Amino acid sequence: MREPRYDEVMSETAGGVRDAEAVSRFVESFAAQLVEAGVPRMPARVFAALLASDAGALTSAELGEQLQISPAAVSGAVRYLAQVHLVSREREPGSRRERYRVHSDQWYEALTNREALIKRWEGALREGVASLGATTPAGRRMAETLAFFEFIEGEVAAMMERWRAHREQVFRE
Repeated sequence: MREPRYDEVMSETAGGVRDAEAVSRFVESFAAQLVEAGVPRMPARVFAALLASDAGALTSAELGEQLQISPAAVSGAVRYLAQVHLVSREREPGSRRERYRVHSDQWYEALTNREALIKRWEGALREGVASLGATTPAGRRMAETLAFFEFIEGEVAAMMERWRAHREQVFRE
C-alpha cells in the first residue's frame, strides 16, 4: 500500500483542528526518526516540537513545558540546531526572552549550508590525493571520494533549483 502524498494529506486535515495528544505522538515519533538518522535526542525532540507548532516558534519555557525538559536541555538542543542551521533565535520585542524559530525553508538552508563544508572536504581530499599519490590505493580511494563529493555538489545544486520551481507551483501564495 502506498503512502499518501502531500496534497492528499492536506485535503484530509483541512479542518485545522489540532489534537494535542496526536501532536505529542507526532513529535516523539518524528524525533525518534531523526535520532535513528543520527540527530541527538534532545535536538531532535526540540526540532520536531518547533516544526509541529503552528507559529513555527516557541520560547524556552514553552519547549520545556511541552517536552517536559529542563531549560539547560532546551539551551543545548537549540545551540546544536542553530549550528546546523535548522532553527534561528529571535528576541521578543521589548523582552529579554528569546523565541526559537524553524523556517519553512529549513531543509533548504541546512542543505545549502552544507555546501561550504563539502567545499572544505573537497579541498582536503585534493591535498590528500596529491600527498598520497593518485596511483596509490589510498590516493585512488581519496580521488574516488573527491569525485563523489563533486558529483553530489552538482546534483544538490540542480535538485535545489528543481525544488524551488516545485515549491512555487505547489505552495503558491
